[in-house]
Order: sequence, then structure tokens, then C-alpha cells
Amino acid sequence: MWKLFLGRLDLRSTIISVISSAMFLSLLCSLSMQSGHADVAVADSAQTIEPLQVGQSAPGFEVETVDQKPMIFDPHDLEQPVIVIIFRGGWCPYCNMHLSELRTVIPQIHALGVDILFLSGDRPELLYKSLKSDTQEAIDGLGYQILSDANAQAAMAFGIAFKASDRTIDRRRMKGQDIADSSMLRHGILPVPAVFAIDQDGVIAFTFIEADYKVRLSAEELLAVATKIVQ
Repeated sequence: MWKLFLGRLDLRSTIISVISSAMFLSLLCSLSMQSGHADVAVADSAQTIEPLQVGQSAPGFEVETVDQKPMIFDPHDLEQPVIVIIFRGGWCPYCNMHLSELRTVIPQIHALGVDILFLSGDRPELLYKSLKSDTQEAIDGLGYQILSDANAQAAMAFGIAFKASDRTIDRRRMKGQDIADSSMLRHGILPVPAVFAIDQDGVIAFTFIEADYKVRLSAEELLAVATKIVQ
């Protein structure tokens, strides 16, 4: 009887061990996202991130469209250069200002044959709704492709994810902003606003990463970057 009982315990322990290992490996996979920074997936602050650099291969990642459909970015299968612009979310006033400013050069960049992906920390249904009304009007009809990185996969893969402070989260709540299931509440993570220009070979050709979220790449500079990567 005792042998049978102990045997069941051993079997149960083995099953639990296997499940735990599988869950741990799954977590590691979601953090690493191909060539991203698995070892420093989430920094303690915006100042201590370790982003990917010029000359390194761009990471693969999965985000969601406004219709909650998955979109997989594969740097090994690009038809043309891509500029990835990562921002915190529609609740961020500086992100709104930046999106509005870039409207002046988006058509020119598209005409050069360069794709632009805007990655937001908001969940899919808030990608456009959370933006200020004047921002929505400014970008309407310009082909802004805003995608949801609410799971923070892209932010971690590029090495720009950091832990959101309780103060930041509480401030958003006090203002009545809808951040439920955003990268902040889902994972306690924010991205440092960043721009990554990726050439057709899937190699990072330019980066703009600034820990001070108030500082952004200007529209003129973005156009210059796009012009350079198609030469």
C-alpha cells in the first residue's frame, strides 16, 4: 500500500515538474522573441535599458491589428525597408504630439518605398480611440498603421522595455484613462519611445532611443532617415 502511495506521489511530482518546466520555457520564449534580449528583457528603469544597436539584426515579433488579428514581423522576409516607431500609448500627450507632427512626412516616406509601423502599448480596440480627437483628425487618411504591442513582445525584443512605476500607473488611473490590459497593467511594462529603421536585409540601420519620453525624433529627421536607407 505504501509503495503504491509513494508511487503515486512520485508520478504526481513528475507531472508537476514537467508542467512547471514547460511554463518556464514558454515564458523564456515569449521574452526572447528570436534575436531579442532574453537576458535583459525588462530593465528596472528607462535609463538602464539595453536596446539593439545599428548593425544588429532586427528581431522578429508578433503584434495585433485594431481588429485583434495577429501580425508577425519577420525581418528575414522584408519586401522593402521598414521604420518601426514605438510609443507608449494614446494616453501619452507627447505621443499624440509626435504622431501629429509626423503626418507632414508620412506620405513622402511611403512614396520612397518605406513601410512604417507604429507600435502602441494600448490594447487593439484602443489603438485609435485612445488618441486625442485632434490627433485622430491629423492622421486620418494618411495610412498610419498602428499596431498593438500590449503584450510588450516587440518592446522586449528590441530591448527597450522597462518596469512601469506604481506612480505612473496610479496617475493614469486617477486621470480616468483606460489602461486595462495595456502593457502597463498586463505586464507592468512600458517601452522607451524609440525609432528603429530596418533595411531590406533585416538589419538595423538607424536608431533613436531617448529615456526622456518628452524628447522625440523630428519629422524632418525621420524623412532624412527614410531617404538614406533607400539609397
